[in-house]
This record gives sequence, C-alpha cells and structure tokens, in this order.
Amino acid sequence: VITKFCSERIAKYAFEYAHLNNRKTVTAVHKANIMKLADGLFLESCREIAKSYPEIKYNEIIVDNCCMQLVSKPEQFDVMVTPNLYGNLVANTAAGIAGGTGVMPGGNVGVEYAIFEQGASAGNVGKPKLVEKKKANPVALLLSSAMMLRHLELPEFADRLESAVKRVIKEGKYRTKDLGGTSTTQEVTDAVISAL
Repeated sequence: VITKFCSERIAKYAFEYAHLNNRKTVTAVHKANIMKLADGLFLESCREIAKSYPEIKYNEIIVDNCCMQLVSKPEQFDVMVTPNLYGNLVANTAAGIAGGTGVMPGGNVGVEYAIFEQGASAGNVGKPKLVEKKKANPVALLLSSAMMLRHLELPEFADRLESAVKRVIKEGKYRTKDLGGTSTTQEVTDAVISAL
C-alpha cells in the first residue's frame, strides 16, 4: 500500500539526505506507467517535496529502464528514492555492480528509530558456515556503521570509516573470498582499523 504520508516522508528523507551530503540529484524510481494510482501518488509526493529543494536536480525513471541504466551507466545516478518493491530490485542490481552483497550497506530509517545492517540480501546472511569459518565479508557491516554515524550527525567519523574501508579494498591486500581474496573477517577488519 502506498500512502501520501509515507510517500512524502520517504521523498523528504531522500532530499534531506541529498542536501546534507552535498549530493546534486535525486531520482524517483517508479512504474507509474502501469501502476497509475499507487506510483502516481508516489511521484506526486516526490514532485511536491522537490519544490522545496530547488538546488537539487530532480529526475524520474521507470524501474525497468533504471535497472538497465544502472548496469550500463551507473555513474549517472546519485540519490535514488523508490517504493519498497522497486528498492529491493534496484539495491540488488546495484550490489552486483558494486562487487556483491558483501559490500552493500543498508538502513531502515523510521520517524523515531533507525536500524543499520548489511543491505541487499547480504551475502553473509543465511550462511552460518561462512561466519563460522571467519570468512564473512565485514565491509557491508562497516559501511552500514558509517551510515549509522552519518544518521547520528557524526559525518566526520562516517567519512573516516568510509575512506578507510575504500582504501583497504582498493589496495587489494586484504579481501575476503567474495572479493577475490583469501583474508578472514578479522584480517579485513584489522586492516580497516589500521587505515583509520
């Protein structure tokens, strides 16, 4: 069920996130060509909220085209806002492009509470043997921690953590199996701590 209240709330969150993080564009992902009432309401809400943020460019894209564009030209996207159903599709597509679900952070932000966790059907979830062998990729959880820090209005700490994670991945010395390496969860985590 898509409501005006929830559509406005998620649109406001997307634009506030863009504003606070110096992002330039918010793209609404939808299927209003088919789901005229539900997604039409979602788009109306996004358009209305966009008027309050004239410094941020606002785009709309149909979910089918969005997934294709994500694969062919991911750099064109900045902040995306979408109803839950399409968000799962888009997030999993983006995870594949980014290196797999082991590097995809996630967050669920409500009015009063927020929970941060590995996102996009994280590769470690439901794989107890991977965790037992200490081979689970900690990157998604570390990046989710950075999202949490940003949500708590501690952007300097979030930036430091994100930079350290990116540095370790880029150097390539410490990577778990899903990223082509042989490192353990602890080795990757220790490398990130050292990079801080």
